[in-house]
Amino acid sequence: MANFKACVRRPRSDGFWQVYIRVTHHRGLGYIKTDKMVTKKELTKTSEIKDAFVLSYCADLIIRYNNLLNTVNAEEWTVNQVIEFLTTESQDICFSDYARIHINRMINSGHERTSKNYRYAVENLERYIGSNKLMFGQLTSAVLKKWIESLRNTNRAKEMYPINIRQIFKAAIVELNDEEKGIVKIKFNPWNKIKIPKADKTTQRAISAEACREFFNRPLPQTKMLSSLPELGRDVALLVLCLGGINTADLYALKKSDFNNGVIGYKRAKTRHCRADEAYIEMRVEPFIQPIFDKYLASEDDEFLFTFHNRYCDHDSFCANVNNGIKKICEDMGMEREDRYCVYTFRHTWGTIAQNDCEANLYEVAFGMNHSRGLNVTRGYVKIDFSPAWTLNAKVIDFIFFTEKESKQGKAKDLDERQDKYFRISPKMLVQGRAYFKGKVLAEIMDTGYSNVEQVISALVPMLPDSIPMRAAIQFRIDSLDHETHVVYERTKGKGF
Repeated sequence: MANFKACVRRPRSDGFWQVYIRVTHHRGLGYIKTDKMVTKKELTKTSEIKDAFVLSYCADLIIRYNNLLNTVNAEEWTVNQVIEFLTTESQDICFSDYARIHINRMINSGHERTSKNYRYAVENLERYIGSNKLMFGQLTSAVLKKWIESLRNTNRAKEMYPINIRQIFKAAIVELNDEEKGIVKIKFNPWNKIKIPKADKTTQRAISAEACREFFNRPLPQTKMLSSLPELGRDVALLVLCLGGINTADLYALKKSDFNNGVIGYKRAKTRHCRADEAYIEMRVEPFIQPIFDKYLASEDDEFLFTFHNRYCDHDSFCANVNNGIKKICEDMGMEREDRYCVYTFRHTWGTIAQNDCEANLYEVAFGMNHSRGLNVTRGYVKIDFSPAWTLNAKVIDFIFFTEKESKQGKAKDLDERQDKYFRISPKMLVQGRAYFKGKVLAEIMDTGYSNVEQVISALVPMLPDSIPMRAAIQFRIDSLDHETHVVYERTKGKGF
């Protein structure tokens, strides 16, 4: 157990003596400075304090220190750890300062893109509370719930910002608290009582091939600027679309060393730090895009592949200007504000046309767009042949720019949209109905004269054998042979028929 005693050490230049609490623990010696002073008259010949008021104050302080140490197991502590515990136990820690340290660590470890979202989250919380010196003690569950409620009208921030703040909180608890030694600087975790809302579903931004043709063949609107933003927006959108949906951040960061023999090879900035293969992909530059590709090539003595970094300080500025250029073209086309495109529209479009119009399955689309699709570990040790992605990319380019075919998705329907929502039959349509039990067709009809699906099911039910047990489920598939659409319904014997 630590021992305490009020003492002085040496006189100051003004003749006063600073009062300390001397701490001894496991033969270690340390001092805790108080705010009391004495003169030589309040000291004995052996420099012991004799002032009654100062001694009373120090006695109360020593009692408090003993009470604090009785709440923890300090047997394995050094004297410095004891002093740190006693001097910081009652002090709240600044969350804002720790958050900035945490964000700087993220930047230094190569997670600069992610660190921006953390910085935005901290700044939003500071604006809400009205201080850039937030303390951990201020961030109670009640305060954080009100802050999250203030984000309810956002699409993504209502989930992303609270998660980022929670991660900072979690890192601080791990770093600053040591429960084994009884050091608890952050005394509570408010996130145990908070439910973070889910972000809104991502809007499907894809457009049809017809809309792409209209956009890229649109005469550029006139501008007084020396460097035309609409021209930049159109060209970069074309690069994104024709390079497998590459992100603008990756396009901006490409180096000459990333381009060899007509192929660019890069690690996707968004996911390189969270995948075993570092999100590496190679994409061939097709002849169609080569003129635009060459148009923005940097000089031979430049390490970067393109000239974008000469005009824009970082990839965020580059992306913002590209989006402004795209929106100016959309505005010139007479599009409403909410319908105007952005550069990400063309990444979504690549994947949608690849799947809907070029007969690629979702795995092939994910491979071409550099999504791991749950195979990030496997991709980490397999030497991958990227040529299938090149072939698919060429098919997408050919479909959009070298055919007049209409996209199957029309205006790029949501992939999760129920197609049976639009299933309609009329007495003039030829309808085929089948009843299935354990995969076997038990009844079948093909005829006209049906006005709705219930009439078709009612015609199939009398054909079912009596051997079907009660409460067993039967699947009814109804095809409109004229429109090449179908729906499937399930009915339970004894309940549905």
